[in-house]
Amino acid sequence: MRVLIQRVTHASVTVDGTVTGRIGAGMLILVGIEDTDGEEDISWLSSKITQLRIFADGEGVMNLSVKDIDGEILLVSQFTLHAAVKKGNRPSYIRASKPDIAIPLYEQLIARLGQDLGKPVATGIFGADMKVQLLNDGPVTIWIDSKNKE
Repeated sequence: MRVLIQRVTHASVTVDGTVTGRIGAGMLILVGIEDTDGEEDISWLSSKITQLRIFADGEGVMNLSVKDIDGEILLVSQFTLHAAVKKGNRPSYIRASKPDIAIPLYEQLIARLGQDLGKPVATGIFGADMKVQLLNDGPVTIWIDSKNKE
């Protein structure tokens, strides 16, 4: 499971002209899921995400987590995080899970993040054509792959 985390002052996702998720200060997280992902990846990532110290403390040092600042999370599915571009110019998405595998894992990640954060997580709509707006704060952008824990 791969995530791209962006520290934001606000973010939203719109599908067919309707806002499906909106947050204030917190994290916009794009997630890509592959067939080998499971509960262990979800548990590890959720813990890592909610405890990641990327928010400024009173002295301007990135020393606080999204939980510490009572921030929010907007989670958006994005299969293109598993794009393979080694050969040719057209990305291959062969490693990205198909919806029958990815949707249950995506829903489990939403639930786990909400549990670990202590509040509901805003989302897009899996597989939809989404328009994402954000104001990246910093900018701070962090890539995490659950297959690279070591």
